[in-house]
Amino acid sequence: MGVHLKMHGDLAVMTLDRQEAMNALNAEMIGRIAAAIDAAAAASPRALLVTGAGGKAFCAGADVKELLGQDGDQQGENARRGQAAFTKLDRLAFPSLAVIRGVALGGGLELAMACSFRIAAPGTKLGLPELRLGLLPGYGGTQRLPRIVGAARALELIASGRLVDAEEALAIGLVHQVRAITDPVQAGEEFLARFGERQPAAFRFARDAVAQAQVLPLAEGLELEARLFSQVSQTEDAAEGMRAFIEKRKPRFVGR
Repeated sequence: MGVHLKMHGDLAVMTLDRQEAMNALNAEMIGRIAAAIDAAAAASPRALLVTGAGGKAFCAGADVKELLGQDGDQQGENARRGQAAFTKLDRLAFPSLAVIRGVALGGGLELAMACSFRIAAPGTKLGLPELRLGLLPGYGGTQRLPRIVGAARALELIASGRLVDAEEALAIGLVHQVRAITDPVQAGEEFLARFGERQPAAFRFARDAVAQAQVLPLAEGLELEARLFSQVSQTEDAAEGMRAFIEKRKPRFVGR
């Protein structure tokens, strides 16, 4: 059982590898995910790919056997630990991409939703079925799903617990692309190619501005945009990007 982090050129690849349990999440896996994301942040790759070993499952969700019998305090701590681990993806200075094959259920889908982008193979099934167990999503699902697909559709998916296939997930904006995935790294490389060799420091500013657009009144959002524009204009990448434009050459971003 484990979570593996490997470098493939300038890409970091985190693989959930608990195939005997369809890569389900228990406390040890959550801790390993948090540590792997920290290690990826320290390596400063072009992007982080997140995938599941074996092809049958990205991640089948939380390990219900581990949760059964725990008291309310323990369950709350489990939720906070998972939320904290997944929130680390939001804080990365570079993009993260979930490459999904098989099923992404419960905590598995919550992990994927914490990534910047998501691609899925045909035949993939995604959903938050926690209500069918008398529970609710606890690793960020009730907060991230409405921001991705809208409040009304999110409530329907959570309340019904139904699974959506890759095509419906694409139609509602839950994933960004449906494509055949034989090699997750190759699929990730091809998706990320549209963004260039390396995202500039401006990526994290743009990501934060877009996230806040969903919760701030327009006037406050515009003020935030102005502040972030001021900050990003002083980065090394902004200077390089403007010089490259004037000199009619390709910019060489460093992420700072």
